[in-house]
Amino acid sequence: MNSNKLLLNSILAFSIITLLIAYFIQYVLGHKPCNLCIIERIPYIAAIILISLIFILSKYQNIISTFILIFFFFGAVVSFYHFGIEQGFFSESFVCDLSSSLPLNKEELLNQLQKSDIVSCKDVKFTFFGLSLATINTIISLILSGIMIKIIKNYGKN
Repeated sequence: MNSNKLLLNSILAFSIITLLIAYFIQYVLGHKPCNLCIIERIPYIAAIILISLIFILSKYQNIISTFILIFFFFGAVVSFYHFGIEQGFFSESFVCDLSSSLPLNKEELLNQLQKSDIVSCKDVKFTFFGLSLATINTIISLILSGIMIKIIKNYGKN
């Protein structure tokens, strides 16, 4: 159980740091996130909440850990899809839509296109070591999914 507690504490700290970095990039460095970037934060927020629950409700660790695994796997899929959009493998979907409603006429479409605060999911605005944040998040989400599988297996042994 000590191994799981250490791993969960590490994931909790990593999730907090990841969100702090995302908000730093957004609010301090001024790189506005696209819709997929915002969705990719959900697994980290869920991990913070659910890992905190594991420490409070020690009875349901395996079930809660399974939900955390599902969130990180979801994050890996969304991040890979985002990476694919950036690379031109996939086209942008309704999630990356320029607005919440479809324009009804050409004037509304032109007004939407002229807005300066619209961020496309295919535009890479920030890189780290030459990799987009979607690429990095795909790798990290897969690693965290693997760690969660290990944690779930450890609970099964006890």
